[in-house]
Amino acid sequence: MKRLQAIVLILLVTVVWGLTFPIQKIVIGNANPFFYNACRFAVATVLSMVVFRKKSNWKHGLILGFFLAISYATQTSGLKITSSTKSGFITSLYIPLVPLFSYFIERSRPTILQLAAFVSSILGLYLLNDPSHDPFNFGDFLTLICAVGFAIHVVLITHYTKNNDDEISLLVPQLFLTSVLNFLFTPIGGKPLGVSFGFVVVLVFTAIAATVFAVWVQLKYQKHVGSNTAALIYVGEPVFAAIFSAVILAERFSTSQLAGMAVLILSMIGGSVRLQK
Repeated sequence: MKRLQAIVLILLVTVVWGLTFPIQKIVIGNANPFFYNACRFAVATVLSMVVFRKKSNWKHGLILGFFLAISYATQTSGLKITSSTKSGFITSLYIPLVPLFSYFIERSRPTILQLAAFVSSILGLYLLNDPSHDPFNFGDFLTLICAVGFAIHVVLITHYTKNNDDEISLLVPQLFLTSVLNFLFTPIGGKPLGVSFGFVVVLVFTAIAATVFAVWVQLKYQKHVGSNTAALIYVGEPVFAAIFSAVILAERFSTSQLAGMAVLILSMIGGSVRLQK
């Protein structure tokens, strides 16, 4: 029952994350991405302190926060330049990267399927970045960095919580550090800050649903399915991002990009499956 509950909640998180790509694309286009992240995670930090009144594990929480901060800083900066759908798919390259970092952090050896998925994901990325339709740009490069950061973050969450019954102690420190680092990055994000009614609405939604709720689910339930199964469920994120982007932003894709998306989805699934002996 615990495992089923974990799967359902993690899947719900992927729906929420998928929705954030087009709505953030709208507000970040006219705003400083670092300032947006700083405010989003500041709101999430305060809310978490009010709702979860527990002693914090600052050592492991700050390590998680470092990778979370770098990931969101590069993702939102890249989103100003690249399309919402491309951002969603490139971000989700963290899924086949999870088994690789699991090997170094948790000593979990990647399977042949997982190694093959890593190679095929590179092909998928090449097809997605169709030079004749939408060439690879600096925003895509920043999003690649974000994918690496998220992969490490996912593995560390499982690593720090699998033998820990007080996993919520990791919540506030990582949200706090993510906010602080993005405030420090704000001067290099350019002006204006871009605060508007839409900015505030999206910020509050992402702070509550895509940050506090999502990270709480990761900390509380990911350990019940493990890093690889969680990565398989996260395959839904780019799919939902593409669906919401097509509906909200009317984004359209070339044949090459559609093929790239298909290869990436297969890579993510293949990289997340363990063969039974």
